Amino acid sequence: MYITFNPIDVGTLLNEARPSDGGVCVFLGVVRNENEGQPTISIQYEVYGPMAEAEMGRIARQIAEEWPEVRLILQHRAGKLGVGEVSVAVVATAPHRAEAFAACRAAIDRVKVSVPIWKKEFHPDGSSAWVDPTRNRLGDGGTGGPGET
Repeated sequence: MYITFNPIDVGTLLNEARPSDGGVCVFLGVVRNENEGQPTISIQYEVYGPMAEAEMGRIARQIAEEWPEVRLILQHRAGKLGVGEVSVAVVATAPHRAEAFAACRAAIDRVKVSVPIWKKEFHPDGSSAWVDPTRNRLGDGGTGGPGET
């Protein structure tokens, strides 16, 4: 399962490294306390479950094809999260660091571009707003670049 309503246990994810892995690269996305200058107190992540699971599985298979020695773990939270909570985790382990870094970066970039997950930000004044999921998406096929969040 790639989507969870439970807190992401980073320690458990790190225990997935194999004895032959010399490189472990971890990316954690956390809820921050502001977006574009507006204070944020929490975020509600809405997920189209079956499609999100399928898309994250497709991303994991792509990474496995591109970096055969990498072991990849992806998890994304759904539901309401407070500031500081981990919303997404990517762990890439490999015999060497270069492959782990490359696979980790590619995986999170692709998740941000193609997985059907939406977020609604809640503000201290009681207002809330849906964040346009296309506003900061990568336009270069998920390889990184300006405007990325």
